[in-house]
Formats: sequence, structure tokens, C-alpha cells
Amino acid sequence: MSMKSDIEIAQEAKLEKIVDVAGKIGIMPDDLELYGKYKAKISDEYMARIQDNPDGKLILVTAINPTPAGEGKTTTSVGLGQAFGRLGLRSIIALREPSLGPCFGIKGGAAGGGYAQVVPMEDLNLHFTGDFHAITSANNLLAAILDNHIQQGNELGIDTRQIVWKRCLDMNDRVLRNIVVGLGAKADGVVREDHFVITVASEIMAILCLASDLNDLKERLGKIIVAYNIKGEPVTASDLQAVGAMAALLKDAMKPNLIQTLEHTPALIHGGPFANIAHGCNSVRATKTALKMADYVITEAGFGADLGAEKFFDIKCRMAGLKPDAVVLVATIRALKYNGGIAKEELSAENLPALQAGIVNLEKHIENLHIYGVPIVVTLNSFVTDTQEEIAFVERFCQERNCAFAISRVWEMGGEGGTELASKVLETLEHKESHFQVLYEDSLSLQEKIETIASKIYGAGGVTYSAAALKQLQNLEKLGFGNLPVCMAKTQYSLSDDPVLLGRPAGFQMNVREAYVSAGAGFVVVLTGTVMTMPGLPKKPAAYQIDVDEDGRITGLF
Repeated sequence: MSMKSDIEIAQEAKLEKIVDVAGKIGIMPDDLELYGKYKAKISDEYMARIQDNPDGKLILVTAINPTPAGEGKTTTSVGLGQAFGRLGLRSIIALREPSLGPCFGIKGGAAGGGYAQVVPMEDLNLHFTGDFHAITSANNLLAAILDNHIQQGNELGIDTRQIVWKRCLDMNDRVLRNIVVGLGAKADGVVREDHFVITVASEIMAILCLASDLNDLKERLGKIIVAYNIKGEPVTASDLQAVGAMAALLKDAMKPNLIQTLEHTPALIHGGPFANIAHGCNSVRATKTALKMADYVITEAGFGADLGAEKFFDIKCRMAGLKPDAVVLVATIRALKYNGGIAKEELSAENLPALQAGIVNLEKHIENLHIYGVPIVVTLNSFVTDTQEEIAFVERFCQERNCAFAISRVWEMGGEGGTELASKVLETLEHKESHFQVLYEDSLSLQEKIETIASKIYGAGGVTYSAAALKQLQNLEKLGFGNLPVCMAKTQYSLSDDPVLLGRPAGFQMNVREAYVSAGAGFVVVLTGTVMTMPGLPKKPAAYQIDVDEDGRITGLF
């Protein structure tokens, strides 16, 4: 029997009205702002009312480095939430919103898979409730105000060669990476080089996801550095008087979105910074609201634990005062064999030597997570090609490293296939205490922070810096940004900054090529390797397969 596609499963599902899903966890219809029958935003009044509720347990789902063989991190997050529901426990999933760029590009949709999905998946993957459009508009309003200020006499003395604010678009569009604006007549603006980033890489996305409320949002927006003046001093969004209008555009986008899983588990889906460029976590507001609404909150951080979990802990938890209670680390036997040097076409055959060679990737992620003091459950996302010997080998490996272990079959069986994992998580929460700590202190210099992450988390032997990066870091320290955490922009495919180094590379030199501050978000972005802040489309984009029929039914999303 062939398995149905994700979109077929999603479209055949019987959705409950969102007011009924909300009602099960005590949210009244008046506490929702409805976007049709199956989507809603949570009202500010409701969020204020539940502030004194005790916090539930926070469970982070992360993974080994992604491979073409697939890991299923979101699928596991969704399935685990459904499994808690089957066990009669009050749980909520708190995830990121997908970006249109990857959806039409190479990755397809991002709503889980099989029988562990959030729905309506077409809405979620396309315009959803307009949050990303609001972020794009606020970003580009600031760009327009900046260029207009220069055109109208440049009172702030902005150096047009030192403009750092970029325009954005939620689309993979490589020709916009480096452009020239202001061509034409004198009235058409000042000619200068400009750039676009994808919306999920915009600082406004990071700000929205880290802001605790509207006042905090406005304060952070005001700190955005858009350019430097002739004297080399920062010019901010506040200097350009852009804050109020930007906040007005973001007012509704600040409210978390409520939808459901295939088994009607509530899901708060809000914000979506890229994990290899930005900090890769859903909004602080959604996570904190979820903790007041449920006994168990399952959230995830993007890509492998070297990027996602590190940024979740060192940026999001540090800023928001969150203390995770357990971590679920997702792996697949196929991905571990791929890390052991086996070609994608040969992953279905049993191969214990390859598994043994590739499991070092899992080992490094386990060691890294132990540094943070949070108890770990390793879960193997099950494939029919996995053999008993291979599974037993991984289980032994995990137990020897003080990790609980569970098989997850949520893709094929939904919540029922996640009850073993849910039980292991509950057992871990009961018997193992979390002693969460961040990796580094705020007081370290920016270079010390970079080197701590590179050596302890990635396994680098050292860090090399381009001359430009060294100068930028020194300048940022001088401007008073040295106490901020660092957000490493690095390839997701390897623990190193070289995407082809699989397994557990060691002793390599990590190359830092650029650094800049996201002063509103509150971190310094450090670029390594060739991470793109505006991706391009592949030769055959996923967009080729997407269509809509005369009844308005969308096909080709996956």
C-alpha cells in the first residue's frame, strides 16, 4: 500500500473549528481573533489574564545535522504533542511559521509530515495570517524612510557608503542580492549600491520573535542601526522617526497564531527566523504564552543542535529567562549512515560499519547538549528499512551516554506512534532534573564568545578572521556591543563551516568573514563560510509542482 502524500493526508483530515480546539484548553471565543474557521490569533487581553498561571514543562526538540536523507524534526515535534494528547495530558506545540522562499524553492512546506502535521497546511505554508507580509512591509518602510531622508537633504549626515539596512522579500530571488538603486533623474533619489535579504533574515523578524510586548518591540525597533554618519557614528531607526509607523504595521503580527494538529492538539505557530542566518526559534511571546496555557510545551529550534539548540539556549533562553526541562534529539539511521559516508541511494541496506562511522555526529550533539545541563532523550525517527541490529546498536550507544532512548513512528501512525517517546520524556522529566546553564557569560569579548562556540560546540581547532571581520568586531566592542550574545551564521550540513565535512570533524579552522550588530534584536551576527542571506531557486524549483484547481484546492505542496 503506497503512503499518501502529506498534502493528501492534510486535505482529507477532518478539522475542528478553531474555537472548539481553543475551548478544550479553556480559551473562550472572545479571547480569539479569528482568521476564518481554522486559524486565530490569541488576544492581548487573554495573554495578560493568564500571566499568573504556573509554567508548564518546556521540551525542546532538536536534531543531528540535516542530510538529504531527512531527519523529521518538525514531524517529531508535532507527533510528540499528539502523543501527549493521547495520554490525556494538556500539551501545546509552539513552532515557527514557514517561509515562502523555501516553500517555492527546494525544501517545500514545513508543517510536519505524514500523520504528524499541523493544519490547515496550505494556509500555513502560504500567506497564513499575514505576519511575514507585515514584517516585510515594516522592513521596507524603514528602507524607504532612510532613502527619503538622504534625498531630502540628509540632515543626519548619513554616509551613503555606510548604509547597512537592507530591503527584504519573502522569496528566494538571487538577482536582488546586490543591486543599484536611485538611477534615473535627480528626483529619483541618490544612486547607491543596495541589497535584499529574505524576510526571515530581516532583523525585524528577530526583533518580533524576541520582543516581550509592544513597548519592548518599539524600544528594540528604535535601536536598529540603519547606517553610520560621516563621523562613523550609528544612525538608528529612532533617529529617522520610523518607529511608530513600523510598530503600527507589526501590531497584529505580535499576536501568536493558534491552529491545530491532525489530532486537534493546539499549536501556536509564530515567527520564523532562519536558523543558519538568524536565531531560528519561534517567538518568545508564543513560547511563554504556551507555558501558561498547558502542562507540557513542545518547541523546536531550526536545523541541527549545533545551530538551533545553541541559539535557543544562548540567545532565546538567555534573553527571555526560559529554562528548558528536557531536550529531544532526533536522528535517523539513514542520516547516521549518510554521515558514515554512504551514498543516498544505498542507505536502505543494513550497514553496521557505516552506522558506527556516522554515529559520531550524534555523539557530538549529545556531548554538546550535556554542556547545557538539560536531560536528553534521543529518538530515532523510524523508517521501514531500519533493521533490529541497527536500532539495537543506536539504543546501546545512547544508554552508554546517559540518554534515554525511544523509537518514534509518528510519521506513519500519528500520536499513537509517539507514545513510547512521550513516556520516555515524562519519565525523564520526573527522574532527571534540568540544571540549565548558558555556554558563555555576557562579559566575555565577542572574539572569546565566537571561539567558545567554535571550539566547544563545533569542535574547531581554532578560528581565523578576515581583516574586515577583525576590524568590525573591534568597532562593535568600541560602540558598546561587546556584551551581546553572538548569533553564528554557518552551514547547517556540517558541525564545521564546510558543508561537505560530515560526521564529526575535529581540529579544523573556522573562518569568520564578517560581523555586524543587530542592535534591536540584541545580538551580534557572525558570518562564516558562504551562508546566503538571500537564497536562490534551484534548477527545478518546488514552485513548478504547485497548482490550484477550479475548486480552489491546492496541489503540489509537500
